[in-house]
Amino acid sequence: MLGQKIGYIRVSSLSQSTERQLDSLTLDRVFEEKASAKDIHGRPVLQEMLRFLRQDDHLYIHSMDRCSRNLADLLKLVTDLTGRGIKITFFKEGLTFSGEDDPMAKLMLGVMGSVAEFERCLIKSRQAEGILKAKQKGNVYLGRRPSLNMRQAEELRSRAKAGEKRTALAKEFRISRASLYRYLDSTD
Repeated sequence: MLGQKIGYIRVSSLSQSTERQLDSLTLDRVFEEKASAKDIHGRPVLQEMLRFLRQDDHLYIHSMDRCSRNLADLLKLVTDLTGRGIKITFFKEGLTFSGEDDPMAKLMLGVMGSVAEFERCLIKSRQAEGILKAKQKGNVYLGRRPSLNMRQAEELRSRAKAGEKRTALAKEFRISRASLYRYLDSTD
């Protein structure tokens, strides 16, 4: 049985464009997400795609760091999917994993996954340095501005409490599902 060609595209923020990722491939279905790659658990579109994939499907991801910047998550994801009979191609790296991988492919997965994790650590380190310098200069670091103002957050909570579908609410308010749940869990 011939499976489907599935694409997974991810950028870190709403303002970034996904246009350049996998644009040269013809795919049966594409899952697009705008979320951080800290780990694979807070990414609802990735989780939806993992549930959607079937044996003999071929998953295309632009690059390993679009999938995960956590080596343990990356290795687990590739092992789980290939164990289910799903082939994975990381387009930028030119690597394909099918479960019958040679030792060199496994080495490259580990090395490239480690590089992605290292890059994330460097980003976090630079961010922490910048925050510390701002605080030392007397600037108050407040973090990222909230996506919703107080009125919008209250409307979101009341509509969710009234039973509206959370996926539709997240889409309407232009926030991720993870952000939606943070707003629903907060009381301020």
